[in-house]
Amino acid sequence: MTQEGDGSPLEPIIAGPGGPVIAAAGTSLVVHEWTDSGPSYLHIHRSDDEAWHVLEGSLRFRCLDREFDAPAGTTVFVPAGLPHTYRVMGPSRYLIFLTPRLDRLIARLRSLPRSADPRPTLAEFDTVLVK
Repeated sequence: MTQEGDGSPLEPIIAGPGGPVIAAAGTSLVVHEWTDSGPSYLHIHRSDDEAWHVLEGSLRFRCLDREFDAPAGTTVFVPAGLPHTYRVMGPSRYLIFLTPRLDRLIARLRSLPRSADPRPTLAEFDTVLVK
């Protein structure tokens, strides 16, 4: 049996319809179940991919030259280097798949005062704001 660093056994995390909100962090992938929008500004993760799977409702994605809706059942993959942002369209629930670095970036951004300039924090995590 494989064990984690603390000696506890490694177990899969299984989420089904009507189950509890999922959150899992491994060494190379983090998964969260969220309901809120992403940042209002376009941004580029230079070294990290990101993906979403819409469980309920709809997300609207904006890239540099296009905007598209992702209704329930849709999976969106954004490779490193692609300018993007997204927002929820009404009540929505989705899974977001991140690298540990992006997970730390989002936690840091969420702790900033609303009036703070996000660019220095973005830069620490190899991410840039697109004008």
